[in-house]
Amino acid sequence: MQLNDLRPAEGAKKARKRIGRGNASGHGTTAGRGTKGQLSRSGGGKGAGFEGGQQPLAMRLPKLPGFTNRNRVEYAPVNLSRLEEKFADGDTVDTASLIAAGIIKREYELVKVLGNGEITKKLTVKVDKVSASAKAKIEAAGGKVELPC
Repeated sequence: MQLNDLRPAEGAKKARKRIGRGNASGHGTTAGRGTKGQLSRSGGGKGAGFEGGQQPLAMRLPKLPGFTNRNRVEYAPVNLSRLEEKFADGDTVDTASLIAAGIIKREYELVKVLGNGEITKKLTVKVDKVSASAKAKIEAAGGKVELPC
């Protein structure tokens, strides 16, 4: 036996129904669509997503509560009061040190330092974002803020 001898099993291949090829074929005239009505017409039937006159889901969704913006960027908030209690004078505050201190959980989280609380230690803060009030308090305590460009 060779490749050119292979054939599908008897009855495994069935010829497609050729509609609209004259009455002698058995599928002429109405071409299997029946007589009259919306579905017998070309382009007939309701469009995709039609719900019987009810407002379609795609049109209702933006009106419903809980719409979320897919492009929103979430930051893990860290207050100055937490930095004051967890870090010593002269420390560098970055993602790795925040994880070590147990303030944030994951390495890939974006961090924003907020100005809630007071700070007396000179800290070098290297995070993704710092609020204006936090930056002013850190610099007033003698520390510095280094943001990524």
